[in-house]
Amino acid sequence: MNLHNFLYGVYPYIALSVFLLGSILRFDREQYTWKSDSSQLLSKANMRVGSNLFHIGIIAIFFGHAVGLLTPHSVFTGLGVSDMTHQMIAIWAGSIFGTLCLIGGAMLWVRRMFNARVSAASRGSDKFILSWLLVTLLLGLSTIPVSIGHANEGNPGVMIALAEWAQSIVYLRPNPALLAEVDTVFKVHLFFGMTVFLVFPFTRMVHVWSAPFGYLGRPYQIVRSKRRFR
Repeated sequence: MNLHNFLYGVYPYIALSVFLLGSILRFDREQYTWKSDSSQLLSKANMRVGSNLFHIGIIAIFFGHAVGLLTPHSVFTGLGVSDMTHQMIAIWAGSIFGTLCLIGGAMLWVRRMFNARVSAASRGSDKFILSWLLVTLLLGLSTIPVSIGHANEGNPGVMIALAEWAQSIVYLRPNPALLAEVDTVFKVHLFFGMTVFLVFPFTRMVHVWSAPFGYLGRPYQIVRSKRRFR
């Protein structure tokens, strides 16, 4: 087995297995660590703007990838969405939400690395996962000019190959040969993206499983002020 077949035929299952089993074990054994570890009390500088931009961007990117890659080709054609329309939607959505995520992530990265209080309270895994996500994001944005070039040539072949590969992994029929002719930047981006799932259970990202939608409708909290009233 060569490296290409391992990375795109075996590694996805290693990453997904660790992602699922690791999350279950951590929830079972270390529930007190199952939290986002907010650092807002240490410093509010750039926290709200950076966090909102980052989370809006990354949530949109995640669901965009899920829908774009895992929806069968026949569904798009059945809805009247041509391959080129699909590709242009992916390019525009990726550009917009990727940029939002990059701006927010960069603000959070600078804050975590160079704010003395936040940096001192951060774990190594906190700094690692944020840095890894930013590199993954930059690689993803680097695919956009390549995709635009394909679109200008009227060639949706790479987009279709990526989707068919992702579906082959989900359907337990891995076919790494689908990526043989795909541009290198896409392959590197895929590796970094899969590794996010691999390291997920060992980072603060596990709080994503909790899906705290209740926060949207929760009542205000009353917090005591340090200011003395007479």
